[in-house]
Amino acid sequence: MDCADPRTLAGFYGALTGMRELFGTDEFVALTNGSGCDLGFQRVDGYRAPRWPGQDVPQQFHLDFRADDLDAMEALALELGAIKPDHQPGDGRWRVLLDPAGHPFCLTSA
Repeated sequence: MDCADPRTLAGFYGALTGMRELFGTDEFVALTNGSGCDLGFQRVDGYRAPRWPGQDVPQQFHLDFRADDLDAMEALALELGAIKPDHQPGDGRWRVLLDPAGHPFCLTSA
């Protein structure tokens, strides 16, 4: 995942998901869940956050996280620094949030 500060973004996702750091430098941090699912965060000079839902600066990827308690996971994400955009598509089983680097991701009870 491109970003300006890999350690900060990895800290956000680690706290949100319980993943732990596998490897880290100031340029790149990898998180793992220990069973083959890893996320990587790399520093990019001049990083520009995606503009969701528009595509002026398109998203690089999209992560979805299933939550047993959607409200609690949303509250945790917001406490950790996520932002909830006004545009929320769907029937409420999906919540779109923006991580601290501006990448959109979803929480779902589906």
